[in-house]
Amino acid sequence: MKVELEADKCVASGQCVLAAMDVFDQDDDGIAILLAEEVGDELVDDVKEAVAVCPAAAIRLVQQ
Repeated sequence: MKVELEADKCVASGQCVLAAMDVFDQDDDGIAILLAEEVGDELVDDVKEAVAVCPAAAIRLVQQ
C-alpha cells in the first residue's frame, strides 16, 4: 500500500510518529516526513492508526 503525506497541511502534532515510527518522522520544525512511501502488510495497521489520529487529515493510505 502507498502512503501519501501532504506536508503543507501538517500541524506538527507528532501523532503519526507515535502511531507509525517506522513510516514517519519529523523535521526540525516538527513537520512530518515520510520514511517509507510504500508499506507492507506488517505496517498497514500502524499507518491506519496514523491516518485516524492526524488532526490535520494530512495522511492517506492508498491501495495500489
